[in-house]
Amino acid sequence: MEANVVKELGPLAALAGVWEGDTGADEAPSDDRGAEQNRFRERITFEPIGAVRNHEQVLYGLRYATVARRIGETDPFHEEVGYWLWDPAERQVLRCFIVPRGVALIAGGTAEPTATSFTLLAEAGSDTYGICSNRFLNSEFKTVRYELTVTILGSTRFHYKEDTQLRMPSRSDLFHHTDENTLTRVSA
Repeated sequence: MEANVVKELGPLAALAGVWEGDTGADEAPSDDRGAEQNRFRERITFEPIGAVRNHEQVLYGLRYATVARRIGETDPFHEEVGYWLWDPAERQVLRCFIVPRGVALIAGGTAEPTATSFTLLAEAGSDTYGICSNRFLNSEFKTVRYELTVTILGSTRFHYKEDTQLRMPSRSDLFHHTDENTLTRVSA
């Protein structure tokens, strides 16, 4: 990757490329509103998009797509598309994505340009880093908070851990829908 692209993408530079991992662990609501655990494999593609200019604001980013499949199954159980963005002036990492279940999310957090670990947050009702869901999800599985920590493990591996907190009418507490995986670069 060119030196100027690395500088422009800040802490996201290490993610550019195609990644795969087969040690994913997911805890999600089951059909009966209890909890189920799933092991999964996934593929994530991050493509640099260059500068995104909005008046005096300049962001640098990666277009990305994720597909996850339960171990032993061929059909995806999770997909998402979106952008990871770096705002060098504000030292903010942003993740903007949509899931085809009817959820759109913008999460953000502060990071240094050379950071090898960072955490992003989104909360329902936030005007900046927020969550929007369709009517069914808003009623039955309302996402009230999303937290993601990414840790770069050198040039060929990275790890992430997500905690998506759901409010469900059948529960008095929040359900912590968690996902984590360690992925390995398969191409630059």
